[in-house]
Amino acid sequence: MSVSEISVAELAPLLERGARLIDVREPDEYAEARVPGAVLVPLGTVPDNVDAFRGDGPTYVICARGGRSMRAAEFVAEQGIEAVNVAGGTLGWIDAGYATEAG
Repeated sequence: MSVSEISVAELAPLLERGARLIDVREPDEYAEARVPGAVLVPLGTVPDNVDAFRGDGPTYVICARGGRSMRAAEFVAEQGIEAVNVAGGTLGWIDAGYATEAG
């Protein structure tokens, strides 16, 4: 299934308008640094947490660089959910100089 992608620069204004962002990295990665407002759903738990991706409009999916999030986005898209992969991931977000949360 084909999933669309956006850059971290395209994601930033969407988050300011309340877009839903799911982070599929592991808990230790998420605790170290994450995009503000991202909700943790580790990749291995996505099949059991599909409802976390449901809502009005697309769900944006992020990981470290974009590989795991693409797999998660493809999986939830097969469940009928509009998912968009964030190319470059959290590391791209950090490299671009955007603010992060930790803890």
